[in-house]
Amino acid sequence: MPHHRPTQNLNTHIHPTAIVDDGAQLGDGTRVWHWVHICAGARIGAHCSFGQNVFVGNDVIGNRCKVQNNVSIYDAVTLEEDVFCGPSMVFTNVYNPRAAVVRKHAYRHTLVKRGATIGANATLVCGVTLGEYAFVAAGAVITKDVKPYALMAGVPARQIGWMSQQGERLDLPLTGEATATCQATGLRYQLQAGYLSCHAAHDSPSTSTSHPSPH
Repeated sequence: MPHHRPTQNLNTHIHPTAIVDDGAQLGDGTRVWHWVHICAGARIGAHCSFGQNVFVGNDVIGNRCKVQNNVSIYDAVTLEEDVFCGPSMVFTNVYNPRAAVVRKHAYRHTLVKRGATIGANATLVCGVTLGEYAFVAAGAVITKDVKPYALMAGVPARQIGWMSQQGERLDLPLTGEATATCQATGLRYQLQAGYLSCHAAHDSPSTSTSHPSPH
């Protein structure tokens, strides 16, 4: 029968069917639901949620991440804070797998930056970086780095717009120079040189923080 190892954190919730290997670290308030397996090397932040049938390998997951049902987060996949992984979305860690060829030395690192959303049934080919607050539509296939705030859709995915931190589509062109305000939060966004930056309503572009190209 599946079992779990006890953790030192009394504020975590681990369902009796889940397996959390000795050595795994779970932050305050993290919830682990039915039939989840978390490996010994996992470093998981506070207030995360892992839905049914999730697998977590030996890497880092930041605070407040939500991982929906049937997602496998393999070794060499890192999630920063506030990342959303939709149901049955797919990570990979080997670019050219063969059953008869061992390529554990050839893992390509995938980085999902703060606030990014990955929709249901989307796929990330290994070795990419999702920029902060990027938004990947359901069923999209990501094959290259994604800019911060970019809205991606299709197979292979291409950018079709920009999304706010609130998850609302912004009325902005893909290129050129323009500004838009999120109606939900009042935050102002500026498009310049192909990249989007976010400013408080009272900030000027020269005093706010822009987001560089993902690496």
